[in-house]
Amino acid sequence: MIIQSAVFVKGALKPRDFPEASFPEIAFAGRSNVGKSSLINTLLGRKSLVRTSRTPGQTQVLNFFLINEGLMLVDLPGYGYSRAPKEVIRSYQQAMADYLQFRRNLIRLVLLLDIRRSPNEEDRYFFGLASHLGIGPVVVLTKSDTVSRGRWPAAQREIGRVLGWDPKAAPVFFSSRTRQGKEELWRVLEEGIEQKKTR
Repeated sequence: MIIQSAVFVKGALKPRDFPEASFPEIAFAGRSNVGKSSLINTLLGRKSLVRTSRTPGQTQVLNFFLINEGLMLVDLPGYGYSRAPKEVIRSYQQAMADYLQFRRNLIRLVLLLDIRRSPNEEDRYFFGLASHLGIGPVVVLTKSDTVSRGRWPAAQREIGRVLGWDPKAAPVFFSSRTRQGKEELWRVLEEGIEQKKTR
């Protein structure tokens, strides 16, 4: 996809504060520090549209970005380890659940998993929820540059085993540092957009 414009719209926690649901949306989920913000910046060819941080739990609202005036990308708060207060964590966890289940124009959930880690309980929850809702997930294995390519198949098999994932389904191996997987991920996402248009 050629990115002509990419604009931050707003951050929100409550459905009433979400932007009007007038564009197809693709949401990005993953545990804290898995690289969601870096991935979105890489996809959009921007260095700092989405704020990144080395401190887990910095994204505490759902952040909406309008792309080419016709597609919304949504950066969900990271789950798992966070230094945020427990009440704040509960509030954005509830916001994510509400968003994923009731946002009518959400067409895909991109689930980011660190290639070096086995999926945890929350990873499995989001994988199952997206499967149940028919919005994917598109599985992306981040930080792939930290593991030799020869070890990618073993990592894929282990992650697939834990998730109960079809072993024939191929994840996208991604690195924000080398841009590995950028074009492949865009192809997968564009296919999802086209499928939605033909329904």
